[in-house]
Amino acid sequence: MFQKAIGKQSNKVKNVVERGAVRKFAEAIGDLNPIYFDEETGRQSRFNTNIAPPTFPRTFDFGELEGVKLPTTGMIHGEQSYHYKRPLFVGEEVYCYAEISDYKEKSGQSGWMGFITFKRYGEDKEGNLIFTEKMIGIITEAVRKGLEV
Repeated sequence: MFQKAIGKQSNKVKNVVERGAVRKFAEAIGDLNPIYFDEETGRQSRFNTNIAPPTFPRTFDFGELEGVKLPTTGMIHGEQSYHYKRPLFVGEEVYCYAEISDYKEKSGQSGWMGFITFKRYGEDKEGNLIFTEKMIGIITEAVRKGLEV
């Protein structure tokens, strides 16, 4: 279903690691490490500033994959991992984009299932890679039928 979309990339989108958003995110996930929001702790850290929690990129805009009609509801979150070159610094601009890197289909007990792999990237202003994210979404037969309508 999405084999032709493998390799499609979105345009880069500018995101800002905003102090208030980092604090709210840290509170929402229950991780109140002061490195995320206490300015004095940030200044005294090896980074000389506050950083964002590792899963904070979930809040970023990675752009649209033009011509790819993904399900808006019903896709199951299968797996997710991050790899960092360095932390995200509070206040910095991060340029993000996404691509579809793989797609496979399998038949299971409840019918057909599709496994779509997204790679997402975050770069600094100079184009240096900060992080990569890999996420696998599962598209069930019921969701697939909704896409075919």
